[in-house]
Amino acid sequence: MPPAPAPALPLLLLFLAALATGAAAAAEVDALLSFKSALTVPPAAAPFFATWDAAAADPCGFAGVSCGGAGRRVTGLSLPGLNVSAESVPFADLCAALPSLAALSLPENSLAGGIAGVVACAALQELTLAFNGFDGAIPDLSPLARLRKLNVSSNRFAGAFPWASLAAMPDLSVLALGDNPFLAPTAAFPREVTRLTNLTVLYMSAAKIGGNIPPEIGDLVSLVDLELSDNNLTGVIPKEIGRLTNLTQLELYNNSLRGDLPAGLGNLTKLQYLDASQNMLTGTLAVLASLKRLVSLQLFFNHFTGEVPPEFGDFKELVNLSLYSNHLTGELPRSLGSWAQFNFIDVSTNALSGPIPPDMCKQGTMLKLLMLENNFSGGIPATYASCKTLVRFRVSKNSLSGEVPEGLWALPNVNVMDLAGNQLTGAIGDGIGNATAMTSLLLAGNRFAGAIPPSIGNAASLENMDVSENELSGELPESIGRLSRLNSLSIGANAIGGAIPASLGSCSALSTVNFTRNKLAGAIPEELGNLPRLNSLDVSRNELIGAVPASFAALKLSFLNLSDNRLGGPVPEALAISAYGDSFVGNPGLCATNGAGFLRRCTPGSRSRSANAARLVVTCVLAATAVLLAALGVTLYLRKRRRAEASAAGALGSAKKGSWDIRSFRVLAFDEREIIDGRDPARERGEAAVQHHERGRGGEPAGVRAPAQRQPGRAAARGGGEEAGRARVGGAARHRGGRSEGARVPPPRLRPPHPAPRRQVQQHPPRRGLQAPPRRLRPRQDPQRRLARRRLVRRRRRRHARLHGARVRVHLEGDGEERRVQLRRGAAGAGDGAAGDGAGGGGRRRPGGLGVAAAGEPGQGHVPGGRAGHRGVGPGGGRAGAARRRAVHQPDAVDAPVHALRRADAGGRRRRAGGRRKAPPGQAGHLNIYLKVDQQVVQ
Repeated sequence: MPPAPAPALPLLLLFLAALATGAAAAAEVDALLSFKSALTVPPAAAPFFATWDAAAADPCGFAGVSCGGAGRRVTGLSLPGLNVSAESVPFADLCAALPSLAALSLPENSLAGGIAGVVACAALQELTLAFNGFDGAIPDLSPLARLRKLNVSSNRFAGAFPWASLAAMPDLSVLALGDNPFLAPTAAFPREVTRLTNLTVLYMSAAKIGGNIPPEIGDLVSLVDLELSDNNLTGVIPKEIGRLTNLTQLELYNNSLRGDLPAGLGNLTKLQYLDASQNMLTGTLAVLASLKRLVSLQLFFNHFTGEVPPEFGDFKELVNLSLYSNHLTGELPRSLGSWAQFNFIDVSTNALSGPIPPDMCKQGTMLKLLMLENNFSGGIPATYASCKTLVRFRVSKNSLSGEVPEGLWALPNVNVMDLAGNQLTGAIGDGIGNATAMTSLLLAGNRFAGAIPPSIGNAASLENMDVSENELSGELPESIGRLSRLNSLSIGANAIGGAIPASLGSCSALSTVNFTRNKLAGAIPEELGNLPRLNSLDVSRNELIGAVPASFAALKLSFLNLSDNRLGGPVPEALAISAYGDSFVGNPGLCATNGAGFLRRCTPGSRSRSANAARLVVTCVLAATAVLLAALGVTLYLRKRRRAEASAAGALGSAKKGSWDIRSFRVLAFDEREIIDGRDPARERGEAAVQHHERGRGGEPAGVRAPAQRQPGRAAARGGGEEAGRARVGGAARHRGGRSEGARVPPPRLRPPHPAPRRQVQQHPPRRGLQAPPRRLRPRQDPQRRLARRRLVRRRRRRHARLHGARVRVHLEGDGEERRVQLRRGAAGAGDGAAGDGAGGGGRRRPGGLGVAAAGEPGQGHVPGGRAGHRGVGPGGGRAGAARRRAVHQPDAVDAPVHALRRADAGGRRRRAGGRRKAPPGQAGHLNIYLKVDQQVVQ
């Protein structure tokens, strides 16, 4: 009987199978470890490879390794973003050791070399080598017939892509060849691509593809992502693209496409990302009004016209809108950006108008608001003052007006604040110091006023500050020296004054300084010459003084402008070169020691003069201040004195302002005889005659004539006669013929029986015969009172005879009547008939003579009325002369006035002042002498 079969055979087979599996697993472990050894692993990736242990029974536990199938074979290897590097990857050995490898993903590393060995992985379905440094030619990929995903983008492949090999990959769904700048250009769009009907992602950006987009592109109905940017595509966007209804992303930017957007584009209702920027597209945006699921719309750098569709304001998922550099007009929808997490808008360089939509930061996610170079008007909405997420706020070159919301200055995350080229007003807010992230502050070309706030020194990140062409004033704050990162500072075309702060020398990064067209004064600080990076300096058209700092010799300036200041002294030799020839014009005090042709040669004293320029200016300022203070003190003193004098002269309301002298004296009592007897020949000048005219007891007319001598001397001429009473002196006479004083009636020698009250008499010019010191009274008068005064003066001129250069009147009072005795130039006397003629004969044809004639009742005199230099003047007769015509009869018994009411030299002063009415040469002035007698005064 034969023996039964041994049961150990199946076990043996199982053992052999297990042994083979173990051997295969060990081989895969060795292959993976060998692959790792070809890589350079950075320390950051070391933990990832910690599980790659040589003692492991199989590699399925290795990080990045996946296994599958009954034999637990390696089917996938993924090492993404580990930054491992290698000059050459052993693809052939890896594929031979891993025959079941279906997915090989090595993106975002630093791998280099060729990929020819990868075709040995016949089982590959996914090959991802993107974002590495692989180079060389892409091999024929036909052996990889099972490929569904091919991504070799962002490498350094060269040569032509094997488009024909795509025909062997009917299941290919992802084709990514983009961003390989060294691929050979393709003249036309490859037709092999349009036959890959299973494609969902076609990424061929920057693949040097030319020609038109073929209409067959519409056959790829499964496409979700179509990216053809950065190529050489021309022609129009085919209307067949409207058949790609599954598209969510369409990227066509940076080509040469032209024409309008196809109408079928509106059928892509699933589209979320549309970018057709940097083309030559035209037409309107109306076709996009139905794309309500848009998240990002970028159409910048085209030629679109018309308005932004109002429907854009209802796009509830829109977060990014970029339409800059087109020809769009009209207003933006008011509700734009108010629905979604809106974070970016750029509509710059269009012709948009109207207000800025106020709610684009309604959700608090706005990052960048760029609306430069449009016609937006109105103010900056206050809602953006609380938009804490803003990073850039740029609205320059519009027509915005009003003040900037205060909170906008203090936004903590803004790094660019650009408000230039508008009509904004107000001041730069103090909150600018809280903008600690700001790097650029651009405010040029507005109407900002006030001073630059000192808090600007707290904006520590500031690198570029341009506040030129505004209405800023005040001084440049010292705190600006704390801006250690400041690279460019421009404050030109303002009204900023004061000195350039020396603290500016602490801004070590400063390379450009523009202070032109301001009111800066003082000297240029030496510290500016210590700025190591200073490349451009413009301080022209200011009021700077002193010398050019010697420290400037060490600067390497490509531009220097110090013109139109008041600088002086020698220019450092390093700057006195022809390259800077126009930099010093308008500073006549500058000179050059090396004899540069555009500067005068320095003299030995030039340096000392320039060194003392600032000191001289300070000295002059201090001296001028002292003079002004002294003048102010004198003015206040004189004003106080005038007020006191005006108060003391309140009773003299009829006096003309500032034209009279005040002398105070006592009223003396004497009679008319004492006046005649008290003459002092030593004090008389010229030749004159004084006639006392009255009637005797029997009624006979009587005349007394007393001549006056020119030569000095003193004589007492006494004569008989009745005592006439008491007299009051009210004026004085001065003869202005030639340079000598005129005849003067001396005061009487009698003393009053008791002290008389003090009175003030106005007189011009001052009487030297009175001993009391003068007091000047200059009362203020209103125009109406001054006019009335002038009218009174004119009337009295007509009533009284005047003698130019002499001022004497004698009034006789008695028995309730008053008579006037008038003194005339050239009149020798006046009487009734022959008596008057005889008394006055001595003064014939002597223009310097003085005579007294009484004006009263008409007598029988036969002497005609005379003029200056003629025979005596008589009061009587039918042919009575000027004396009678000018005589004034005052019948009322009133007291004599206390002071004269007329400036005696009014005519003469008007003639000397020029422009006023000239008095006739025969007119006489007056000196009032009042005589009060007890007896009846005979006329």
